[in-house]
Amino acid sequence: MQIKDILAKGVPAVSFEVFPPKKDAPFEPVRNAVARLAEEKPSFISVTYGAGGGANANTASVAEFVERGCGTTALAHLTCVLATEDDIRAQVKAIRAAGVSNILALRGDAPPGTDISAGRFAHAVDLVRFLKEVDPSLCLGGACYPERHPDCAHMADDIAHLKEKADAGLDFVTTQMFFDNNDFFRYLSKLRGRGITIPVVAGIMPVANGRQIERICRLSGTHLPSRFKAIVDRFGDKPEAMLDAGVAYATEQIVDLFANGVNAVHVYTMNRPEIGSRIMHNLRSIIGG
Repeated sequence: MQIKDILAKGVPAVSFEVFPPKKDAPFEPVRNAVARLAEEKPSFISVTYGAGGGANANTASVAEFVERGCGTTALAHLTCVLATEDDIRAQVKAIRAAGVSNILALRGDAPPGTDISAGRFAHAVDLVRFLKEVDPSLCLGGACYPERHPDCAHMADDIAHLKEKADAGLDFVTTQMFFDNNDFFRYLSKLRGRGITIPVVAGIMPVANGRQIERICRLSGTHLPSRFKAIVDRFGDKPEAMLDAGVAYATEQIVDLFANGVNAVHVYTMNRPEIGSRIMHNLRSIIGG
């Protein structure tokens, strides 16, 4: 099923994100995690491309397992930084052969010191346009940033770039994680004001590791509200307590989003099935099933 059709239903939807094994890592742990997450009946499961594209060889394999092994809609990430047209065609061929018709089109991160401006795909919009040429039947998603992309100095410019991607053919966008729903609501209002009308899926990360979150936020530019910082300060060195607190905080965010008319939430599970299970247990009577 295509994600644009899932989102068009206008009912609360929860999706999960997983990452594939690294090049030489065993597939089985990821397979087991995906299978357990699929048991929770998410609207779809997205499969990342790996840092710097390093795990790209496994993206199609994991996405195929999601679709054919678990009977769940899959979204395959595809990055274009430093790629050639032949590279992208080959990746699309592998993804389509896996039975997947949903792609999240991303620029990706280049190795430090690399100049990407002269490449065929300097920006994600270049990938979106090319994918529409290669296979117009694809359902295409993109990324957006409620607190501004770290590489963009001004929010207005960042939104202008997103408008360009939307006009190029995106069917939906998923946000970077955020921990203050007001940041998301303000951002969504700005997008609608600029004529960006495609569905916006809210990205939520239930934090289960207090030591990792500050690094993640530093790299992504995500702001940590004082209320959330207090949770990390209090429970960050107690794994079980941090898991309980992180899931509770994320659940509160999701309930607030649903209550205010946001019908699609994407949960960054970090390949931890227990996170997905706890979130879905908390939401079961809200989303049905």
